[in-house]
Amino acid sequence: MSADGDEAVARLARQLLDPGLGCLSPHDRRVLAHIAGRVHARDAGAAATSRAGPDFGERLADRVARLGGSWGFIIAFTGLLVGWVVLNTVVLARSGGGFDAYPYIFLNLILSMVAALQAPVILMSQNRQAERDRIAAGLDYEVNLRAEIEIVSLHDKLDRIRTEQLEDLIRAQTRQIAELGAARAARPRG
Repeated sequence: MSADGDEAVARLARQLLDPGLGCLSPHDRRVLAHIAGRVHARDAGAAATSRAGPDFGERLADRVARLGGSWGFIIAFTGLLVGWVVLNTVVLARSGGGFDAYPYIFLNLILSMVAALQAPVILMSQNRQAERDRIAAGLDYEVNLRAEIEIVSLHDKLDRIRTEQLEDLIRAQTRQIAELGAARAARPRG
């Protein structure tokens, strides 16, 4: 690495490490405490459900969102709409008129009420999913930070081993040079 690169690394290390623990966020402090204590990473699903379990309304919201976002619901609801139109336009019109004739005002009212009820329930489910995603992202961050710290630690260990090996090699060469010099000095000149 060049001198400019070494200086950039040194400047970054000072910027990140000199302020100490005080500048870290509470989350970063907790991650470092877990790393120092060798606490194993948690499962995102287990962490999300570790709080009080979902109540009846939350479970219902999840089921409604699961049902409302499925192809089965779309196909069944389309079939229901087509059936409503056919029943009121063709079948009941022949017998004196349907109860909800062509502009289908009653059908529009029902659809508006279903949408008005279904939308907030789906939003509740999405909020719960967003909370689970935030927990998972926090745990992913923790695992990534741990991995990064372990990699840096391994690099330091390898650098230390390489330095020790080089120092041993230099000592051995110095000793061999000294022995070679002594052997040369002891050899008779001829």
